[in-house]
Amino acid sequence: MAIPTPLPALSREFVNHFGEMGSRWGINRTVGQIYALLFISQTAINADDIADALGFSRSNVSMGLKELQAWRLVRLRHLPGDRREYFDAPEDVWEIFRVLAEERRRREIEPTLSMLRSALLQTPNGDAERHAQQRMREMHELIDRLMSWFDDVQKLAPETALQLMGMGSTVTKVLELKDRLTGRSNKPAAGDTGRNTA
Repeated sequence: MAIPTPLPALSREFVNHFGEMGSRWGINRTVGQIYALLFISQTAINADDIADALGFSRSNVSMGLKELQAWRLVRLRHLPGDRREYFDAPEDVWEIFRVLAEERRRREIEPTLSMLRSALLQTPNGDAERHAQQRMREMHELIDRLMSWFDDVQKLAPETALQLMGMGSTVTKVLELKDRLTGRSNKPAAGDTGRNTA
């Protein structure tokens, strides 16, 4: 068996935490714990071993694995001479993040963009709808820019993407310098709290 039963304290803490966080991310607690176990396992493991390690029923494990496969977060393996199905998580953390971000985009962001595009094609009736449509346009532009940026980052090699993330404060300083040189500034004027006092 690839995983000890009962799980060591450190592993149990990680698995329990992912179960708690799973519900906040919109996934079942059981699914979160199964994924955490697969993530830290040294080798691919089968559903029976997962059920034994976590104390779940075999049917709950099977449903959890199907959901994780639908999210493309686990891979199915077959071992020579063994008819059981084994599962593991990709080892590359960047690949896991990329797949998770793509799935969330497909399930959550794309439907919103589609709705916003449809709303922006409609002719507003009156000032209230014109105002609402303008707010929708602002939201669409922001999400669209973020998705374009995400597409660009997706094309980068993992090492380059990590370097880019590490440049956060440096990039901010360069942009602030550019704003000063061009006379543009995003900083509020002296005495301006950024609140609308009208």
